[in-house]
Amino acid sequence: MGKLKTSFFILLFTFLFVNLSWSQTDTTQTRKVDIQSGYLEIKPEFPDAVIYTKEQNNQVYIVHEGVEMWCDQAYVYIDDNFVKAYGNVRLTQGDTVTMNSKYAEYNGDTSFAFASGDVVLTEPKTTLRTDTLYFDRTKQQAYYRSGGTVIDTSSTLTSRVGRYYAETKKYQFLSKVKIVNPKYTVNSEQLDFYSETGGAYLYGESTIVSETSTVYCERGYYDTRGDTGYFVKNSRVDYENRTLYGDSIYFDRNRSFASATNNIKVLDTINKSTVTGHYAEVYREKDSVFITKRAVAATLRDNDSIFVHADTLRITGKPENRILKGYYRARMFKRGLPGEQPTSGKCDSIYVDEKTGITKLLRNPILWNGDSQMTGDTIHILSNTTTEKLDTLKVFNNAFLIQKDTLGTGYNQVKGERLIGLFTENQLDTVNIDKNVEVIFFMRDEKDELIGIDNTTASNLEMYLANQQIYGIRFIKQVPGKIYPPSEFPENARILPDFNWRGEERLFSKEDLFKGKPAPVLPKIKGIPLPEDEGTFFEDIPLDEVELPENSKLKPRDIQNREDDPKPRTREDEEDEDESETENEK
Repeated sequence: MGKLKTSFFILLFTFLFVNLSWSQTDTTQTRKVDIQSGYLEIKPEFPDAVIYTKEQNNQVYIVHEGVEMWCDQAYVYIDDNFVKAYGNVRLTQGDTVTMNSKYAEYNGDTSFAFASGDVVLTEPKTTLRTDTLYFDRTKQQAYYRSGGTVIDTSSTLTSRVGRYYAETKKYQFLSKVKIVNPKYTVNSEQLDFYSETGGAYLYGESTIVSETSTVYCERGYYDTRGDTGYFVKNSRVDYENRTLYGDSIYFDRNRSFASATNNIKVLDTINKSTVTGHYAEVYREKDSVFITKRAVAATLRDNDSIFVHADTLRITGKPENRILKGYYRARMFKRGLPGEQPTSGKCDSIYVDEKTGITKLLRNPILWNGDSQMTGDTIHILSNTTTEKLDTLKVFNNAFLIQKDTLGTGYNQVKGERLIGLFTENQLDTVNIDKNVEVIFFMRDEKDELIGIDNTTASNLEMYLANQQIYGIRFIKQVPGKIYPPSEFPENARILPDFNWRGEERLFSKEDLFKGKPAPVLPKIKGIPLPEDEGTFFEDIPLDEVELPENSKLKPRDIQNREDDPKPRTREDEEDEDESETENEK
């Protein structure tokens, strides 16, 4: 009995001595590990360690400078100020970060922790799961490179390499970065995620894929909780039948909306059309596109492109029933085949229905085909929807056709109530003018000598063209007219009432769509810079100089920066690239 009592007091003394020596206040030593609870054991096979084991449901409890640790068993190495924890390990830092694992070790001198086996790092809005995690309390950073998963309130993020910054609540993911959300999936080369806001910054080739759209960018921001984004640098949004490009793109999944600013392009993959400008809005569910600032719609028809421009263009409807409306100072241009003169037009507003093949020039319209200028209250151009060739031209009310005489001595003119023109192989070859027809026509012989000027009125007229030139006229119910010798037909009588030749306004190239219009003032795009260089997680120390507690499971190579570890692109890299490009330009 006496021996047992003596042994008990020796064990109790040892326990008290160890605890007092570890928890005493020392003005010269600020880093101390305090073991506050646990059943004390001394094992001869571990001469350098004091072992604490949980008692019933009370785990071993350890405190160090604001960090609290619980575990089933702890090996405390007094000389090294070092703890190895086993079984249901939980480490907390204040009320913000909690780390759970099967195993952990903590160095009180360096405030460096290492955890392995089902590691779970929890902070207010995210949970990180990985197999191995390093935590540097001095830097307030955690790091993994063997693959990890972060579960957010709305998404799951995975990557091979990850780094967590506790002070800014930021995760930096590298290599095979992926976000899975019930609505979409994000893939990126490099991604910075802020857990408090749910904001994700994308760097390098990145995609956001859903059932209805795919976003691509090489620099962008996405709010994973609000489902809105802002993308720059080679950004685009792919829909089922449209692709939107722009220097910057704003994307709102909730409204099925996207807008683009500066150098934008909307490609219609089904209808073989492209819309360009400097500001655009796309409403996916409404199949609607709004575009302004030098807006131009280009449609491929019969191996030729038709360009439509207006201050504002709006395209609506499903692919099989697209309707284009252009508002204010509208213009159109068609190049024509080699050897042909272009066809062009101007009006206040334009309407194009691709299903019916009709184009309407509304309010003060004017159309040039070859050398012919046609005006009226309204002009309709009809295309064959099967062959995609021009079919019929209609000018309603106050139709007036003017063509400069071949030698420029006057103007052939036909005026009437309505004009109907027929096309063959996109060439206007027959024109019918109805009601109250008036004609002034310069007649020439085979040598192009002017032999007379025809001034006739009729109820109807049929005119024939070849190579875009008038070569014949047939009057129907002709009112007696007269062919005057040129010398007997005065200059002031050689034009009909309401004559208005506007040849100087004619468009001869695509660039003429903007003739007389000032260049738009474009906003400066606010880019997304690369993150600043925050240094590496591990210090660059030579392998033979790395200091670790003797009993740590870690090896010097474990806390080294490796060559195969992916390196984040930083602002400094971008500056180097810019300098290199400048040097190359020189």
